Amino acid sequence: MNAIMTPNPPKPAERGTILSARRNLKMATSAHAYVRGNTVQFYEWLQAAKKLTVPEGPETWICGDCHVGNLGPVASTDGKLAIQIRDLDQTVIGNPAHDVIRLGLSLAMAARGSDLPGVTTARMLEHMVEGYESAFAPKARGETLDAHGDMPQTVQRVMRRAAKRSWRHLADERIEGVAPVIPLGKRFWPLTKKERAAVDALFAQEDLRKLATSLRSRDDSAPVRVMDAAYWRKGCSSLGGLRLAVLVAIDEGRDERHALMDIKQAINAAAPHSASAAMPADNAERVVTGARHLSPFIGSRMRAARLLDRTVFVRELLPQDLKLEIDHLTQDEATEVAAFLARVVGRGHARQLSATDTKAWLKELGRNRSKSLDAPSWLWKSVVELVSAHEAGYLEHCRRYAMDGAA
Repeated sequence: MNAIMTPNPPKPAERGTILSARRNLKMATSAHAYVRGNTVQFYEWLQAAKKLTVPEGPETWICGDCHVGNLGPVASTDGKLAIQIRDLDQTVIGNPAHDVIRLGLSLAMAARGSDLPGVTTARMLEHMVEGYESAFAPKARGETLDAHGDMPQTVQRVMRRAAKRSWRHLADERIEGVAPVIPLGKRFWPLTKKERAAVDALFAQEDLRKLATSLRSRDDSAPVRVMDAAYWRKGCSSLGGLRLAVLVAIDEGRDERHALMDIKQAINAAAPHSASAAMPADNAERVVTGARHLSPFIGSRMRAARLLDRTVFVRELLPQDLKLEIDHLTQDEATEVAAFLARVVGRGHARQLSATDTKAWLKELGRNRSKSLDAPSWLWKSVVELVSAHEAGYLEHCRRYAMDGAA
């Protein structure tokens, strides 16, 4: 039972309008936030990018929206912790060059937000390519974890914070305390009776019970029941779609433990994908399959399901799962972070490729490099064009937002 009732909670048909306004506000806060929230502009650019001769890499599962904020610490079901891709809504079988370019754009915008000189952006791309290629080395293939000393200081700090977090930290952060209720208000809205009944029915299924008990410390045969559920006003990508927070109890009596489950509607991928690739037709199955290839820690904690005739994916939120926020970087940190994050993305690609595909892809990455820049010319040109387009788009977005606010 929810603890607090809002005086005028939005009706289901009104949710999309409110969320759209919230997204526009977030995107107006900075150019980097605009890049994160406006994936459509990036995809539109990709569709017209043949003029820049973006190479066709080997077909593989890619993130599809590989910006810095979609990477961070992720915990496995057996307690391990690693930096992996965290958001796979747009995952498809496609061209790995698209992930490389998207990450390059995100890092370049982070550098601009840190007031770093343009030459630092060039050096970041050089280190990014170096880190990405290192993930394909024979000794690196199959790696999942990074030694603490191999991480940049910026990443080490986030990992230390993640490792110290407990259920109390997650509960305080997400649902304002450890009481077994989800407080309704600005962050959480009440469900309709039909939605709540559907949630109860979903977690009565054996597959979802097993998901809730999948952590190493839990009894695999323990009963699971829904304690509370609410619509979650969260995220920019699935406006108007279902996004639910569900608080469940696992086991009974003294052994009872609580978990917070995230249900998200799976939408059609806007990311360009291979026309010949055999991807799951169900969007939730696509997301889960892509996650298991790219980010096995989070992929093993996800299930595809249906809720109210919509395809959704479900995962437990763990205290250790954090977004990698990079608000300010020094020049040295910028190059180190670029190399490390590119290695994480490269690892997700590399584990899927055969030796033949790996050799061909590395050869392609080594081509088209100038004497003044040790990175492919297509990457540099792509990032420069995208930064220019997104800076202009950001200013135009702010102008429209200000005018809408004044109206």
